[in-house]
Amino acid sequence: MSSRRVGVLASLALAAAAVIPTTAFGGGGSAASHTVALKGIRFHPGVLTINRGDSVTWVWEDRGVQHNVVFSGFRSRTQTSGSYSVRFTRAGTFAYRCTIHAAEGMRGKIIVH
Repeated sequence: MSSRRVGVLASLALAAAAVIPTTAFGGGGSAASHTVALKGIRFHPGVLTINRGDSVTWVWEDRGVQHNVVFSGFRSRTQTSGSYSVRFTRAGTFAYRCTIHAAEGMRGKIIVH
């Protein structure tokens, strides 16, 4: 395979991966937005109940402390500020954690109706 073709395929793969967090759990109708704060080595709220099609944005508020948001198969960057969003359009319970602080209880759950 030529290096140009490999480069094109790699670019396409990166573009596809970039949209996974916001579309990972499907599509939906009229949607609401919810916020979870990462603060004090916890997720606030720790359990959030939403409707299918809603999106959740995690916002880093622990100034200077690195965190990430990790679901089965999905992961934010490890960062000290910023945000990460996921749109949920499949019903179910989605557990997540900060892999850096999971042993300290930094775990959360999204319940989607």
